[in-house]
Amino acid sequence: MKLNTLILLGALIAPLAHASMDIMAHHPYARATPPNAATSAVFVELMNPTDIDRTIVSASTPVAGKVELHDVINEGDVMKMRQVKQITIPAQSKTSLEPGSLHIMLFELNKPLIEGGSIDVEVVFANGHKQIFSAPIKKVMSGMKHHH
Repeated sequence: MKLNTLILLGALIAPLAHASMDIMAHHPYARATPPNAATSAVFVELMNPTDIDRTIVSASTPVAGKVELHDVINEGDVMKMRQVKQITIPAQSKTSLEPGSLHIMLFELNKPLIEGGSIDVEVVFANGHKQIFSAPIKKVMSGMKHHH
């Protein structure tokens, strides 16, 4: 009897576990910082193989006191960073978070981000699902190079 209950429980939970992990994070990295730096950023390519758009509404990491979703816009000859309320990953598509564009901004760092380490980043979707990915810490230019 206990085995049947466990099988039924597993069958009910499996779709929920899969639903929260349907976005794939490729080539994530956090920007390395000098000592005493108060900010950094996380970059990642997010793939959505599902048939529905997915929208990130917030992010967090244990290494930052405050985390915001950001974009960079051009106003004339000036590039300005601004906070955005959400980042959408369209169905059957991808969204790239990269320098000079969409990214996850880290404020109030509680330690320097040293190249060679890594941080965990949790993203929260509009539907309430959460997903954690690990981001290696790299210098910005070396982080932009993808090895296939």
